[in-house]
Amino acid sequence: MDRPNRPAALASTPGQPESQVQTTSSDTRVSATLPTGDSVEVLLYGATVTSWKTPARENLFVSSAAILDGSKPVRGGIPLVFPVFGPAPAGSKLPQHGFARNVKWEFLGKSTSEGESSVKLDFGLSWATLPEDWRTKWEHKFGLVYSVTLAPGSLSTALVVSNEGDEAFEFQSLLHTYLSVDDIQNVQIAGLDNSPYIDKVPSATAKTQSGLIAFSGETDRVYSPPTPPSDPVTVQEGGKTRFRVVRDNLPDVVVWNPWVEKAAGMGDFEPKDGWKNMVCVEAGSVSAWTKLEKGDVFEGAQTIYAE
Repeated sequence: MDRPNRPAALASTPGQPESQVQTTSSDTRVSATLPTGDSVEVLLYGATVTSWKTPARENLFVSSAAILDGSKPVRGGIPLVFPVFGPAPAGSKLPQHGFARNVKWEFLGKSTSEGESSVKLDFGLSWATLPEDWRTKWEHKFGLVYSVTLAPGSLSTALVVSNEGDEAFEFQSLLHTYLSVDDIQNVQIAGLDNSPYIDKVPSATAKTQSGLIAFSGETDRVYSPPTPPSDPVTVQEGGKTRFRVVRDNLPDVVVWNPWVEKAAGMGDFEPKDGWKNMVCVEAGSVSAWTKLEKGDVFEGAQTIYAE
């Protein structure tokens, strides 16, 4: 699929000396560190990014009570939502947000850029490797490849979905990114002005954004910006840019913060005042269903820049 903003593949350069990019892998997680000190860690359960550090700080929020033993999805980091966003449609056997974040993925390997300024980690999941109980809940034959690319000051995540069966299927997908901030009450989000959105608090109401997004209570919104995905969504704190999120072939942006009462009601959300230190800015394709015919492929990606 030819797209102008498609993330470039990284290939090892023959004849280069032993890599200065440090990687470790086990049967539970994979991590990589660049010579600059930037690092990333990915839990194989759900292919969930659980840490992304630049030399200055950790950029992702992960609950101190997050379950990391593969028994339930991780509260924080970047969980993958597929093939359904939110509650499944009537008649479906799938749980909320589907199964991609609920199963163990395979680590497919790494590649580094020439000069070793970047490293790409690839993960895979398919219908053939899906546990039997999940196959009975979603019977479509599919393939997923998830690429996590670490570069100085940025992290890119790209999901490729292929239809490997004989019948078409529909799906939704989302990169459920929890960004770390110092104080949500000092945070504003730019880049979504004039965007229509569905406000889920207190009920699904159609609205249009006017100006910057600010936070003073529980926030759960699905934005469908009229501007191209390549136009950045910017997270500002104290008037200064903290993150820029650039999407590729992902038309929607979910903005979420649980605030006091919802955080208090989530058993795996700690500390209970941790809502002050996070904001979810989630690139996805969730306002409509994406249909894949036999043999078709879909790719969506985001790049997050830490300022």
